[in-house]
Amino acid sequence: MGEGHEHIRYEKDADGIVTVTLDMAGQSANTMNEKYLPSMDWALAKLRAEQGLTGVVFASAKKTFFAGGDLNLLGSMETADAETLRYVEENKRPYREIELLPVPVVAAINGAALGGGYELCLACNRRIVVDDPAAVVGLPEVTLGLLPGAGGVVRLTALLGLEKALPVLLEGKPWKPAAAKAYGLVDEIVASREDLIPAAKAWIKANPSAAQQPWDRKGFSYPGGDTTHPRVRPMIMASSAMLVKKTRGLMPAPEKILDIAVNSMRMGFEAALRQESRGLVALMVTKECKAAIRTFFFGRQAIKAGSARPAGERWAPGSVAVLGAGMMGAGIAWAQASAGMRTILKDTEIAKAEKGKAHSAGLVAAAAKKGGMSEEAGAALLSLIEPTADDAAFEGVDLIVEAVFEDVALKERVIAETFPRLSPGGIYGSNTSTLPISLLAKACPEPERFIGLHFFSPVEKMKVVEIIMGEATSDETLRKGYDYVTKLGYMPIVVNDSRGFFTSRVFGTYLDEGQALLMDGMSPVAIERAAWRVGMPVGPLAVHDEVSMVLSKKVHDTHLALDERLGVKDGFPADGSHTKAVAHRMVEMGRGGRHYGGGFYDYHPDGAKTLWPGLDQFRTGNREVTMQEAEDRLLYRQAIETLRCYDEGVIRSEVEANLGGIFAIGFPAHTGGALQFIRGIGIDAFAARAAELAERHGPRFAVSPKALAKLRETEAAAA
Repeated sequence: MGEGHEHIRYEKDADGIVTVTLDMAGQSANTMNEKYLPSMDWALAKLRAEQGLTGVVFASAKKTFFAGGDLNLLGSMETADAETLRYVEENKRPYREIELLPVPVVAAINGAALGGGYELCLACNRRIVVDDPAAVVGLPEVTLGLLPGAGGVVRLTALLGLEKALPVLLEGKPWKPAAAKAYGLVDEIVASREDLIPAAKAWIKANPSAAQQPWDRKGFSYPGGDTTHPRVRPMIMASSAMLVKKTRGLMPAPEKILDIAVNSMRMGFEAALRQESRGLVALMVTKECKAAIRTFFFGRQAIKAGSARPAGERWAPGSVAVLGAGMMGAGIAWAQASAGMRTILKDTEIAKAEKGKAHSAGLVAAAAKKGGMSEEAGAALLSLIEPTADDAAFEGVDLIVEAVFEDVALKERVIAETFPRLSPGGIYGSNTSTLPISLLAKACPEPERFIGLHFFSPVEKMKVVEIIMGEATSDETLRKGYDYVTKLGYMPIVVNDSRGFFTSRVFGTYLDEGQALLMDGMSPVAIERAAWRVGMPVGPLAVHDEVSMVLSKKVHDTHLALDERLGVKDGFPADGSHTKAVAHRMVEMGRGGRHYGGGFYDYHPDGAKTLWPGLDQFRTGNREVTMQEAEDRLLYRQAIETLRCYDEGVIRSEVEANLGGIFAIGFPAHTGGALQFIRGIGIDAFAARAAELAERHGPRFAVSPKALAKLRETEAAAA
């Protein structure tokens, strides 16, 4: 027996079990939009009135199970008022009504059940999932600056206990079926989607009295103990400290989740659900939430959808040659082999090429030791990398990635010599961090097939690639380069050709401002502390040691040579005067960075490091620099340079500016990226503070009205 509804199918079998199949019309996924509440209320009213009801199965007719909240709506909320609270409470109300039904209820999870979708599963008495890696479950709200507000915090804490629930709530990662079952997030795995509803009905028949949730039973106790338990009390205190260390107090969502999870154990269930609702409302209006939704959800969605990719069929290279088996080339070879690409790794000597392959062998061994890779998979990966010292070995490859030393003359010679080895439809990519692609392309007989592919170090961890369009680069080459990067599983950020491109140019301003603060008289410890406080992963002095002052000077010298060749003066667009005054002098003093024995820091045999006492000699000012000023300068400097890149058309979209800054440079994630950081402060307020900094410190903080107007235009268009 089945009944129709526009968004739900309702079918009762001869045993009295009703299958409620979510199938929202006109959309590819079931979501908590305006259709959700009336549909659920319709189904619940029928269930409560049903004669001879013995059980309920919730299923989905879509590819996924249930996608949860409407992020467009959640991200647009402006006030934490009673109406917003009412909206949240109404949306979660059906879940409580589901678990108060007098019969067992089972979730038949046929695909992804994340956020509100998994919260529906938690309101059921049993969760059965299909054995498919796409059928992930979890609560990712924390990654969007939110908390699971449809009962997720309260129910998961009651289901697993605080110790096990917190990692799920605070990390927000998706769980595949086997891991989810082992952890207790689901109860059963079936082989196919066709097995889901029969398995759900079989469990209902075998457990007719399992209608009451554990937390609704008299005498319920939390797994692992309540807040007064000798093991739980110190764990709560430790969690608070660890959270502050991790978030630096910059992300309100994790702190709110911890607070609600702990306090939910100290009050009645209904009161805990209300407290959770209030917590969600408080987070919805924060700038951190809006930034996360805009950048990490809609922004990444746009990148995945190929917003910057020219139209055309998908392309994947059959084989790739990587020229240069140093740190970058070896990392690129690993990334390609990991994605199943045959890779010829070429260097001037076979021993160097073999050493480059050994890098991948080391990574395979490390993965195997952790249990993340089988011996067979490791051997298969390594078999895809072929070391060579002979150009003939890569005749006819579909892609050449040039990763030789950052020297214009060397690159031009290598490009001219190896370009003819490409297959007729192949493309040529240069892994350069700052050299103009249009200039290097002149070494090619077909510059339209030449593009920049800027990987970041270490390649195996930094999963983003800056794709640089030269003046002659064709859309077909961009499409192929874009598809290559996505095939690797890396994030493509498309930029137009410019000295330093986008990432190197902006990153250089962070290093430079750290040295400007040093010259102004701020203590090195305070400079590094200011960077930590605003959310940068590493302080400007420490990270400069890692990339090395020797490299900074080589890049500078390369651009001086370019200036001479191009007949320009100071052609690099960003101010690097403080880097010249400090880092370049340190190189002359034999302090080139960590890999050269020391730089801003001294490195000790036991692994410790301490700031070099000789840094005082670079002080040219003697005024008191406040922590607030230092924090502003470190972030504003990067944001202003990003805005300049956006205004100049170097970076082509806000999405790429924001995500590129976060993943390639380390701009603080809680801001949503450099341009979203400006929006979070308010365009006018940002402009006013930048003007103050420019008046005090010079034109490196100047913001053009034209650039601000472009931001306002894109905001109006988005609205």
